[in-house]
Amino acid sequence: MKRAVFLDRDGTMIEEVGYLDALSQVAFFPWTVDAIRTFNRAGLAVVVVTNQSGIARGKITDAFVAETHHHMDAVLAAGGARVDAYYYCPHHPDGRIAQYARRCDCRKPGRGMIDQAATDLTLDPTRSFVVGDKWLDVQLGRAVGARAILVRTGNGAAEESQPLEGVTADVVVDNLAAAAEWIESMLKC
Repeated sequence: MKRAVFLDRDGTMIEEVGYLDALSQVAFFPWTVDAIRTFNRAGLAVVVVTNQSGIARGKITDAFVAETHHHMDAVLAAGGARVDAYYYCPHHPDGRIAQYARRCDCRKPGRGMIDQAATDLTLDPTRSFVVGDKWLDVQLGRAVGARAILVRTGNGAAEESQPLEGVTADVVVDNLAAAAEWIESMLKC
């Protein structure tokens, strides 16, 4: 079973804009492509796991999320990097679109997206890493037995200043580039 890095999308790979609803809003951080290329070269599967409650709320569609990920793939490919798979949760209990207005096990910090990725891609979450800008990403990492990294981009700096009782990251770093450096150092241990 292969190791992976499970990446949050908004605020970790690309700038946080709230409900991203236009491709023109997709803005990669300057270090994202290099960081993902680092993961690729290290032999890690790169899997995006992202909550997209905007679908349940009627703000965006599944088709738009797929279009966004296709656009992101094109930008990454131009820089010699790749994401192996994207998983997203369209649900939210307060949603107004009936088929998505519910509780689920895929909404972070639930482990459903990682469990599905592990099955689909033959991954070992306990030998992997979860990187995100919210405590719920850290909680997800803990839930699957992975190492959990909080980045200060997106919501990360605010999250860091308001720790959750009983939730700690393996490391808190400035951005995805610093997370890639830390992960590389852990792979050498």
